[in-house]
Amino acid sequence: MQVEGTTVGGISGMDRDPRTGTWYFISDDRWRYDPARFYTGRVDIDPRTGAFSGVRISGVRTLKRPDGSPYPGFGEPGSVDPEAIRFDPRGNRLLWGNEGDRPDAAHPGIALSPLSVQWAGPDGGHRGALPLPANLEQTTEDRGPRRNYGFEAVAVAPHRLAAMAEGPRYEDGAPPTAERGAAVRLTLWNRGGGLLAQHAYRVEPLPAAPVPADGHADSGVSEILAIDDHRYLALERSWMEGVGYRVRLYAFDVRGATDVLRRDRLGDAPYRPVAKRLVADLGRYADPAQNLEAMAWGPRLRTGERTLLIGSDDNFDDREVTQFLAFAVRGR
Repeated sequence: MQVEGTTVGGISGMDRDPRTGTWYFISDDRWRYDPARFYTGRVDIDPRTGAFSGVRISGVRTLKRPDGSPYPGFGEPGSVDPEAIRFDPRGNRLLWGNEGDRPDAAHPGIALSPLSVQWAGPDGGHRGALPLPANLEQTTEDRGPRRNYGFEAVAVAPHRLAAMAEGPRYEDGAPPTAERGAAVRLTLWNRGGGLLAQHAYRVEPLPAAPVPADGHADSGVSEILAIDDHRYLALERSWMEGVGYRVRLYAFDVRGATDVLRRDRLGDAPYRPVAKRLVADLGRYADPAQNLEAMAWGPRLRTGERTLLIGSDDNFDDREVTQFLAFAVRGR
């Protein structure tokens, strides 16, 4: 699918302007096809019946650096990996998460590109960035965030901003396996951009072992969504070779969790992670579940229920599709 001369795909985050009904969809394309960008469009949900009839993408905006130029392409210094987007109605601006990049044993030639959480205008123009704690500094050593385990998830709450790493830092332990989970970090800022706290979130073990047993597997947090200043939803997305995707939706609450902002290693002392509970295994509603990475609140129905939209990143792969799931949520 083409929109304004660009290839649509890689939808990794989305959000809605509640005033105009405009939706924003961020692509994780790193100039394989086109520059880093987000799309605009509409989501068709009937407020009377709740019927979901589709998504219409109609516009595109290029994300810009402070000097007004597009970001460099994959593997180049200063490139970005856009993975999440939120609309902030207070400032008529967009908060977006960049996973960054770094070399590792399998990709020694990749340039170091720091992860970031940035502001952009509706036109894609740069409007600033949030300060990051030192423990999220991207390095070329076995410390800090791992490659592809940076920011996949951002949220805008009434009085807070939040971002969660997809997977664990080197110092915080190994990625999840079928036998054990992992700890990832949720970082919180106030609305002025000041760092507030950091909490540990426990990612569940892989829901199944890969086939063969030594095959590739990956699991982490692909998106979060604010309910209020303390409560959030989280998508835990897993992929196991020979099995496919499994995605589970959790609710979590940061109240009572230990602030680990100044801890270099989570294992150095006991801590209390955020409290979480399973809301749904999304495989019950999509067969097969795709690479679900995007999640946003939609319009409220006339029954009083709030709509929740969840979408997938097709990886620009003909074997995958862009999938959207719509739910009605009570009690929010």
